[in-house]
Amino acid sequence: MSADLPLSTTERTRLHRLRERGSTDRADLYAVLDAGLICHLGVIVDGSPVVLPTGYGRTGDTLYLHGSSANRALLAADGQEICVTVTHLDGLVCARSVFNHSMNYRSAVVFGTARLVTGDAERLAALEAVTEQLVPGQWAYARQPTRKELAATAVIELPLAEASVKIRTGGPHDDPEDCETGLWAGVLPARLVFGAVEPDPELRPGVSTPDHIKALAGHVRGA
Repeated sequence: MSADLPLSTTERTRLHRLRERGSTDRADLYAVLDAGLICHLGVIVDGSPVVLPTGYGRTGDTLYLHGSSANRALLAADGQEICVTVTHLDGLVCARSVFNHSMNYRSAVVFGTARLVTGDAERLAALEAVTEQLVPGQWAYARQPTRKELAATAVIELPLAEASVKIRTGGPHDDPEDCETGLWAGVLPARLVFGAVEPDPELRPGVSTPDHIKALAGHVRGA
């Protein structure tokens, strides 16, 4: 599906509050998903709702989530309607009134029927997408999964056919009378920044940090 094709609004994705923050631009959906590291999977397990944080990756219009093959939530998702969310906190918006305090954020909500990925080739491709989402360049650098490791890993896929995007930017929206007070207002920006590399103490002598890891040190994620 082309990034130029807008998102279709459904009853589940229609925004009922602050509609001006919504976006039907599919490119915005891709941007929110591609900038993230963790998603939250919502699924019904044995009649009860479960929300599970997990790693994910995107290939085209398919979202892949992975975890242990013993994970009940992932297994329960197969063939069921699920919800997946990704959120970025971009800043704390401090207003002059408590009522107008807010956050700057980017968020995506995806609905659809999950499918358990079973073929080895497709699962490897999905796991590559998840690995590259977290650490670009790591799939080609590290050892590939063994058959035993692959069997211990569950992967589900979710089509990006039904989704909503919501984004807030800018400063506080105070009432005019509050703006006349002597109270401070503004934004405290928030970013996820990777720190300095910490090599494993068990590294063999002479093993240097690969370039794709060095590139992440000090990197601001999702900006």
